[in-house]
Order: sequence, then C-alpha cells, then structure tokens
Amino acid sequence: MTIARTAGISTAILATLLSSVAHAEGTLNLLTWEGYADPSYVTQFEQETGCKVNATYVGSNDDFAPKLMAGGGVFDLITPSLDTTKLMIDLDLVEPVDTAKITAWGDLYPTLTSLDAIQKDGQIYGVPYTWGGIVLMYRTDAFTTPPESIADLWNPDLKGKVSIWDDKSSIYLAARKNGDMNIYSLSDAQIAAAQQALVEQKPLVRKYWATAGELVDLYKSGEIVISNTWAGNQASILKRAGIDMTEFVPKEGAEGWVDIWMVVKDTPNLDCAYKYMNMQLSPLGQCAIANINTASVANPVAAKSCMSPEQFVELHQDDPGYLERLMVWQSLGDRYEAYANAWNAVKAQ
Repeated sequence: MTIARTAGISTAILATLLSSVAHAEGTLNLLTWEGYADPSYVTQFEQETGCKVNATYVGSNDDFAPKLMAGGGVFDLITPSLDTTKLMIDLDLVEPVDTAKITAWGDLYPTLTSLDAIQKDGQIYGVPYTWGGIVLMYRTDAFTTPPESIADLWNPDLKGKVSIWDDKSSIYLAARKNGDMNIYSLSDAQIAAAQQALVEQKPLVRKYWATAGELVDLYKSGEIVISNTWAGNQASILKRAGIDMTEFVPKEGAEGWVDIWMVVKDTPNLDCAYKYMNMQLSPLGQCAIANINTASVANPVAAKSCMSPEQFVELHQDDPGYLERLMVWQSLGDRYEAYANAWNAVKAQ
C-alpha cells in the first residue's frame, strides 16, 4: 500500500482496521527495532509487572505505516524515528502521551522533549528514547588511504565490496554526494539526480543491508569493506569479534536520528505500555540499550547512574549539542512518497 493511498484512508476506516484484530490484554505487542525488546531486560520487566512482551522488528522506518495499516496485526507501542513520527500522528495511528505518567520526563534532554516532530495542537505524541548519527565505516585493513567522503561509496575499485542501508535515507546520502545539502527539502530534480547516482552505484553494491545483524555478517564474511552505519553500533560489534573497523563522519556531514516511543491509538494495554516506557527510560532500560545497540540515550540522569565516566563521554551524553551538529532527520511531509518512490525505483532496476 502506498503512503499516498494510506494518507487518504478515513478515520472511520482506520478504526475498523485497527479493531478488526483483538488485542490480547496484558500482552504488549511492539513494532520496533532490534535490541528494543531484548531478553536481558524484558524478562525482568515481565516478572516484575506481569505484562508479557511480544516484538516484531523493522529494518526501516518505511515499515511502520504499511504494517500498522495492513490490518493483519495489532500493535500497542511503536518506535519510529524522527522523520516518521509526524506521519504516524497525521494518519491518526497514535494517541497523545500523558507525560505526567512518564516518571523521568523531566530528566530527559530538553532538546528532545521539545522536538516539533512529536507535537501537535499542544499535545505530546512521543517519548524520546535513543539517538545517534548515521556515519560511514570501513575495514581498516582494506585501505591504505583512509576514506573521507561519501564519494568513496562510489569508488569503482570497490565493485562488489560496498553496502548501504535499505532505507529511503539513501536518497539523503546520494544527494549530499551530489552537493545537494538541503536533504529534507529536495526538489524533484534533486531527487531524480540522487536516484540516478544510486542507480550508477548499484553495480558496486554487494547488498543493501536491512538490519544491524545483516551488515555485521556482511563484514564478517569478508563480502564488503565499506558502508554507512548506525554510529557506534555495528562497528562496536565487529571490533568485539576481532575485526578492526574505522568509523568516520564524511566531509559532507552526517545525519542524526532520534527514536521515539509512541502509543498506538486505542490500545487496551495502556497500563503495560506506560510501564514499559518508564522501564526503558530507567537506568535498567537506558544502559541496556546503550550496551546492546551502542546508542546514546535520552535520559542523561539515568545514564550517569549506570555508565562508566568513559562510556558517558563516548556516547556524547555529556554533550547534547552533538546531536544539534548533525543533520537531524526531519519530517518530509507531503514529500515523503517522492523520496520513498525514488529509493524503491533504485532497488527495482
């Protein structure tokens, strides 16, 4: 289902779709990213609250709207990134958050709680959770001259050794390579140029990676030597596996992301949903996700209580301005489909 068609569905039809499959009360169904429902803390949460957790994982922000709209399953909590939250709100798929029920709300970075992309008509629709950058990385032993530019992903000498994320943000990447830095407000001509650049790159690409684990496996098997990456995540996993990796911000800059917990509209599991969000913002949840996904977190108070001073600094928890220096994802509004269609057209060729 296209986003354009999705956006045209009436509220009444949405309600019918979402109510067509009964929720299991007391069972929290998550549509989320890898690591956001890890047994290392979910087991404890289930034991302490009596709320059972089931998770369905996504590989791209483009997955949230179609999966919620499909009517084939019902979710209670989702974690879209900042460029997708407005879409969830505008499609009436999520409901406002009662911040008074979020114990740590006052401890979160004000930069995150004041984000426009989680607000509408004076109400808050999302709870910031984790954040980070989308940078480049490479196998250190594969290069005598270190890469420094997005253009290195288009190096013909690396044919079959390149991977980029299977996500519409690849349009952002290619646009910057073309010198178009207004990546969230590209014209049709700029999107077409980014699409063409990605088509030209395609013979160099071994595979478009969809999950963190898939990218790690591509490096472990020696199939690729350079890619984009979620900052700190896959590089750390590979280093622990004995593969020397170098992560860097290209000279064209790096994007920034923020993942947001959002409550699916009319969930009967509201009590469990708030308990889960509160756990995720506690020292248990914040340090667990920092260690599992090597992501920076939204609650510096919790982070400081459970991180070593070195980790606190390494994850930029002492420097919230770091996020402001990144090209933080923005809502694409009615341009969403133009970007998504361009990326899908690249893959289809």
